[in-house]
Amino acid sequence: MPTLSSAATMRRHRGPSGTAATRGLAIAAAAGVVLALMGAFNTVAAPLWLRLAYWIPVMLAGAVWGHACSRRIERWIDMDERPWLTVVALTAAITGPVSLLVWFVTGLLFEREVYPLRTLPLMVGPVLIVTAVMSALNVFLGKAQPVQTHVPVAGAPPARFPDRLPMKLRGASIRAVQAEDHYLRIHTDRGSDLILMRLSDALDELEGLEGSQTHRSWWVARDAVRDVARGDGRATLTLEGGITVPVSRRYARALREAGWY
Repeated sequence: MPTLSSAATMRRHRGPSGTAATRGLAIAAAAGVVLALMGAFNTVAAPLWLRLAYWIPVMLAGAVWGHACSRRIERWIDMDERPWLTVVALTAAITGPVSLLVWFVTGLLFEREVYPLRTLPLMVGPVLIVTAVMSALNVFLGKAQPVQTHVPVAGAPPARFPDRLPMKLRGASIRAVQAEDHYLRIHTDRGSDLILMRLSDALDELEGLEGSQTHRSWWVARDAVRDVARGDGRATLTLEGGITVPVSRRYARALREAGWY
């Protein structure tokens, strides 16, 4: 009886969510091709076209479900600081539903009938293995450079984000932008306020102001930085006005090379 599994997961805050989703689907599709060519998990006796028709769609389905799971999990676990805990949580969340999918599809495709329910536990081991590997690939290969924004070159339009400031903050100097669930808290020299917007969208509109992501939930204006504290492999920025901002491990090297500290 052939068995298989699939899971792939993506993190919204490794850049725009569309980039993470595209990367995850590409990894899943590539893994599906490799597993089909290998005839993994006792599928080698099947024709290659059937293996491809089996592995690629199931891996892609796992990727879509993994992406949905990652968006939930990232609300509770900081993937930047606890990547292995993220892999464990994703593997636990994905394995059950994907095992059910694999049990159903495997019987239909290879035996032309749904396997007896008692065979479902046999799917869990292979699914768990592939899920853990795919989750780890997406978490660790997904590490990216922080999105950095720049002062406009001559003739370029100014940053659009300041136009979103609430009336009481119009004209204020933006020091930092912090993601809070579906909102952004804008820290300025006149105080702070919330607006409904995603950080990934805000980063596009902040182009024209010199700054950078320092963490999946923070963008900081470069001229607002007043001090840097380092310890235990981490860094924290202190901004004008006393705001403290974390620097994630995955962004630390890029920020050091850019001369932030």
